[in-house]
Amino acid sequence: MLIGWSILLMIHGILAVFLLGAITHQAIGVSWPAKKRAEGFVSAVRSVNGMTYTNVVIILFLLTFALGTIIYPTYRLNVRPVLQEYRLFRPEGSFELKEHFMAISLALLPAYWYFWRKANESNRVTRAVLTSIIAFSVWWGFITGHVINNIRGFGS
Repeated sequence: MLIGWSILLMIHGILAVFLLGAITHQAIGVSWPAKKRAEGFVSAVRSVNGMTYTNVVIILFLLTFALGTIIYPTYRLNVRPVLQEYRLFRPEGSFELKEHFMAISLALLPAYWYFWRKANESNRVTRAVLTSIIAFSVWWGFITGHVINNIRGFGS
């Protein structure tokens, strides 16, 4: 059964990397838009059409979140007690914040979808704020999950 959990954790991590790339690309494009597409990597990243990422971000977020909820009881029963036993309160607290950030981002997804579906210059700031909040949450979750896995991964 341990191999099954490890495979789920790897799939969760891979989906998280894809989500991280998509939401970061979109956040850069909406927060720091290029006036016209110029040559060079940075300008190409900035001039992306963020609307093309919206549905992919939502699907990847929901899939990653769902896999995380399947894996979560194993973390709660096997990893968290070890963190507490070794008095690793900062990593444990960071994971607690991850849970809250992900819940907030999940609740923001309908607004995120709505404002990206109706994308125009008048709601660019709203799109930038929503996308940045979700991007921050995804980055926090990715880094925290990676650190926790390095401290006490599955099968340790």
